[in-house]
Amino acid sequence: MSTLPDEGTIVTPRDLVLFRALSIARFLDCKQAMVVCGFTSMRRANRRLLKLVLAGLLRRWFVATSARGVKAIYGLSPQAAYLIGEVAHGLIPWKQDRVITSSQFLEHQQAINEIFVPVRFRTLPEGTSCERWMSFCEPLGASLPLTPDAYLKIGHGGTVHSMFLELDLGTESSKVWKRKVELYLRLAISGEFERMFHEKRFRVLVVLHSSRRLEQVRTTIVQRTDKLFWLSTQDELRNESLTAPIWLRPNGVQRLPLL
Repeated sequence: MSTLPDEGTIVTPRDLVLFRALSIARFLDCKQAMVVCGFTSMRRANRRLLKLVLAGLLRRWFVATSARGVKAIYGLSPQAAYLIGEVAHGLIPWKQDRVITSSQFLEHQQAINEIFVPVRFRTLPEGTSCERWMSFCEPLGASLPLTPDAYLKIGHGGTVHSMFLELDLGTESSKVWKRKVELYLRLAISGEFERMFHEKRFRVLVVLHSSRRLEQVRTTIVQRTDKLFWLSTQDELRNESLTAPIWLRPNGVQRLPLL
């Protein structure tokens, strides 16, 4: 544990777990923080989050909910980033306690976090684990202008499966998707993936906001390849495990398990 002299706040191992999760998720709400930290009481979770805000370790903002209310979300402060050895230049710059009414970044990151939290911090099917989850603030390289939404490694049966995540909310054109497909294919066949990630193969998980959008993107992908890509929807992932038979390949109608 470490103590902040200005506030006398003891930073616990559970706080550090939260800070590391926030370095990936960018922000979390109270319910998600409960999953990450293992809280069983929302009151205790809210009390701890407020204490960390007052100590200057978390930033807090407010966003609208589907019930027409507002809820708090929390992100890292520069002090917390320093404690876990993260750079501060990628932190969210919103003013403290600001009400965020509209943000494409917010909507997109919320959808990613709906996948990240249960996959990384809840129990996957027996014999399966999420061994790594990375996020990216910049392209993979100067010669590869591709910025995935995440990179994860799933261990199953003694084998580690490498995967990139692309979350699509229907805002990207077919031209953008054609470019993404080409870049992922280049990453697969150029040797750059093995050099960067020290693994031989990868998949690209594409999660879309509707079945109709899934078919649109799938049509674009299959014009170039029937490999690499696995597609599903947000609703299916809310209701099923990541590894469940909810995935479609660029060709075919049968829904397949991920592993």
